[in-house]
Amino acid sequence: IFGLLCVLQAALNISLRLAGCKNLTEERDDGCRLFTIQLFLFSTVHYYQQEWVDFNDSVYYISSIKKTWNASRDDCLKKGADLMIINSEEEQVYRNILDNMWIGLTDSETEGTWKWVDGTPLTTSYWMDGEPYNYDLKEEDCVEVKQHEKKNSWNDKPCDLPNFWICEKKVSL
Repeated sequence: IFGLLCVLQAALNISLRLAGCKNLTEERDDGCRLFTIQLFLFSTVHYYQQEWVDFNDSVYYISSIKKTWNASRDDCLKKGADLMIINSEEEQVYRNILDNMWIGLTDSETEGTWKWVDGTPLTTSYWMDGEPYNYDLKEEDCVEVKQHEKKNSWNDKPCDLPNFWICEKKVSL
């Protein structure tokens, strides 16, 4: 209960401080900037303490257990993040994984139309040779990255199979 009260108190303090930042004067402008930076640093430290890994403007959580794609996404959302969206070759190659992992790409709404969890369409892809491919006519609507390939490592797979996963949270001022 004490922990919950601390979180509620912190949320109240932040809300009041942000409300005060809306009506800026020149005197308070610097104070609000400083508060924004402090809030950013606090949230960043929080993620580092929770075993998140930093890369560019995001932090990443790599699971240690397996879940279905939907359960994996739910876990990310509970953490204030979502399944990883790969925006660049640098991000694709950077990921340091020890096993196959779910990412935030699916064609579950319309077969063959791949979308990221934020609703954006797939524009650049890193599919393995022959993928995507509904193996044995199974619904393979979710995407995993395979551990043994760095660049072209995406594989479509049935969403109801358990897998490790990667959450991503944007961290910016």
